[in-house]
This record gives sequence, C-alpha cells and structure tokens, in this order.
Amino acid sequence: MKGPAAVESASALIDEKIKELGDWRGKTLAKVRGIVHEADPEIVEEWKWMGTPVFSHGGIVCTGETYKNVVKMTFAKGAALKDPSGLFNSSLEGNVRRAIDIHQGDKVDEAALKDLIGAAVALNLKGKNMMKNKTKPKPKPRRARSRRVD
Repeated sequence: MKGPAAVESASALIDEKIKELGDWRGKTLAKVRGIVHEADPEIVEEWKWMGTPVFSHGGIVCTGETYKNVVKMTFAKGAALKDPSGLFNSSLEGNVRRAIDIHQGDKVDEAALKDLIGAAVALNLKGKNMMKNKTKPKPKPRRARSRRVD
C-alpha cells in the first residue's frame, strides 16, 4: 500500500481533481481549500486513501471529499470540538469524527469554518505537546533478594 503523496504532488493532485470535477463540486472544494489555508497558513496538503484531499497540521485536521451530491469536510477529531455555529451536519453519531456536508447552492459560513479549523489545529498541537512533555515512567526499584541460609 502506498503512503501519502509528497506535499508538492498532493497539491498538484488536488488541483487536478478540482479541474476534473469541473462543476459546483470543484468550485466548492476549491473554496473550502482556500478557507482552510486562510484559517491556518501552515496547513499541509496530502493525498491519501486512493484520492482524498487531506489537510493536516500536527495531525489530520480535515478531509475534502467529493461525492455526486455533496462535498464533505470530515474533521478527524470533530467530536472533541465545540461547534457553536452548528456547522457539523453529518456523521454526528460517532465518538471521534464529525463532518460538514455542503450541497449545491449551500452558503459556507467562512468565519465559523475558520474558527472550527483553528480549533482542530489547536487540538492537534495540544495533543502533540502533551506527548512530547510526557516522560517515561521511572522503573520500580528492585527489592533486594535475601539469600536463604540453611
């Protein structure tokens, strides 16, 4: 199984996917891609799972999937994010992921989406810092063995 595509080629593959779609889905994917980069200029684009655009910073932030009737942004740790604007409208029953389904003609609340992306990045980086600061537990001291004298 192949790993994720290199960053340069991932961006080119996403460009190609947008171009190939050539309809409202391509325009919508391009729009959310732009919003993702505006929300966090350090986002890294990846190409995984046989053709899924993935946006990462300190771990996966979200994906940009396209289907016949919807463009779906799936947030890897969405269940842990606060969503005061109610953007999440799909995959609500899981314990980890949450998604935003964007249908043809839907307006995207850019400010709320940027806030959500920022929160997802912050959660990823918080998790990385916690792992970095975690020290290995000290080994338990061994008890001295007493030798039995007969």
